[in-house]
Amino acid sequence: MDDLARFNQQRWDALAAANIAYSRPLLDLNIDAAREKVDPHDVLGDVTGQRVLCLASGGGQQSVAFGLLGADVTVFDLSATQLARDREAAAHYGLSVRTVQGDMRDLSVFADNAFDIVWQAYSINFVPNPRPVLAEVARVLRPGGLFRIEFMNPFTGVLEESEWRDRGYPLRRRYGDGELVWDDDLWDVEQEDGSIIRVPGPREFSHSMSTMINTLVANRLQVIGFWEVQPLNPNAAPGTWEHLVAVAPPWLQFWCRLDLE
Repeated sequence: MDDLARFNQQRWDALAAANIAYSRPLLDLNIDAAREKVDPHDVLGDVTGQRVLCLASGGGQQSVAFGLLGADVTVFDLSATQLARDREAAAHYGLSVRTVQGDMRDLSVFADNAFDIVWQAYSINFVPNPRPVLAEVARVLRPGGLFRIEFMNPFTGVLEESEWRDRGYPLRRRYGDGELVWDDDLWDVEQEDGSIIRVPGPREFSHSMSTMINTLVANRLQVIGFWEVQPLNPNAAPGTWEHLVAVAPPWLQFWCRLDLE
């Protein structure tokens, strides 16, 4: 791992130790809830026996959802703490889930065409360039296989709820590819009792829409579905995170299929 990977590994271990929502194992799933977790738009169909790679998706959530749906699951993640949560959740359900630690830019531990599905959580924005990641995805995915990716909306993901000004949120960061430098690198981690603790976050990078789409195309990953992730709270007050998400969706999801040729 390079300096960036080591830095973000330490930061994610700390966030997981602080019990961030993404690292809380889901221990009360049934089949319907598992399907809703990984396939709310009904793209996958029956995944029984399918070889699934949960890429940079540790935390004990997606892995067990796929396991409950009958898939053969491997989790690949930078953080050992995150992977421990996957093993905890798998043990809870009596599932067999393989966990592998590493950098998403290097999947050389896996053979070509090793997976039927690659499901990537919000994680591509923790590397400066999506190209090596998507090239590796295309290599380990079988022809005709499915790839799901979520990433920051480059148009709105740079907004901050604290900057509400009378009638809107100002766009004050340059659009495009590059590292995101925030005034405050601390993440608010809500605890189960509702209290907040602040933990330093990882380094994060913006990727323009043209970079993301053209990199998918260059790696024969055809977009077959697109969704904005926009939880709605019509009663949210301006200047709150819930209001910002409702008016400026910060996350985008693509489902892709790897070309047969």
